[in-house]
Amino acid sequence: MLSTIGALAILFASIGILRMPDFYLRLSVTVKAATLGVGLLLLCAAIVFPDVSVTTKTIAIAFFLVLTAPVAAHMIGRVAYITGIKLWKGTITDELEGMYDEETHELKSNSDDSSSTDDITKK
Repeated sequence: MLSTIGALAILFASIGILRMPDFYLRLSVTVKAATLGVGLLLLCAAIVFPDVSVTTKTIAIAFFLVLTAPVAAHMIGRVAYITGIKLWKGTITDELEGMYDEETHELKSNSDDSSSTDDITKK
C-alpha cells in the first residue's frame, strides 16, 4: 500500500511538471510530491526488509532527503528569480519585487527598511 501511494505521489509530481505554468510552480510541485513519494518508498523498503542495516539506511536517506530537498529547492528558486526567470502572468503578488540589489547582489528583507528599525528603536 505504501509503495502504491509513493508511486502515485511521484506520478503526480511528473504530471505537475507538465501541467504547471511556470518554473516556480513546477519546482514546488516536484519537490513536495517527489519527496513524499520517495519517502514513502523508503518507508516501504524498511518494512519489507526487516534487517537492521536496511532499516537504518532507509531512515538515514529519508532524513537527509527531507532535510536537504526544501533547502535545495529554495536555493534553485532564488537563483532562478535573481537570474530573471519570469513569473507566470497569473501570479498575483511578487513579494520580492524591488528587494534585489543588482549591484551588490544582496536580497533585502522587509526588516532591512530603516523606517521599521527606527520605529523599533524609538519604542
